[in-house]
Amino acid sequence: MSTSVNPNSQKNLKNSTPINNKPPRNVASPIAPFVIYFGIGFVLASAIFMLIQSKIALNSMVVTVISVIVAAFIATFKFTKQQKRSMTSNEMNRLAISGTLLVWGLTAIYLLAVWFWLLDDISREVLIDMTRAQPMPLIVAFVVMIMVTAISARLGLWAFNRLLSVKP
Repeated sequence: MSTSVNPNSQKNLKNSTPINNKPPRNVASPIAPFVIYFGIGFVLASAIFMLIQSKIALNSMVVTVISVIVAAFIATFKFTKQQKRSMTSNEMNRLAISGTLLVWGLTAIYLLAVWFWLLDDISREVLIDMTRAQPMPLIVAFVVMIMVTAISARLGLWAFNRLLSVKP
């Protein structure tokens, strides 16, 4: 007794999934490499704007927003190129928060470097006295800058994710 094997039926068996197996869960990809790309983009854009500001006076908030948007473009471009898909909303939120924390961590390092290497004792005392005299405007400005950075990071990631989305 010979059994004939239909080649089409074997192809169908290879493409079908077993009944007991569940479809794979959509596991979020690690965001850390893309946070690094975000930081690199922010540092590059900030360095370029520092050079531009030596010739033309620019608003610091506008410079921060544009630098964050450039960083969001670089991170989104790298994500879509490496992952071959668009970011999910959860990934965009995680990247926006992580990118904001990284940007302000880098800013804190920059300010500490300026504080210790460029300012003398008299300049430090003047800044400390000014801060003690009216701390609320500084705190409000700091919170506003953090919010502007976070919002521009999220909007930049969303916009570039839509523009660079991978079409199936």
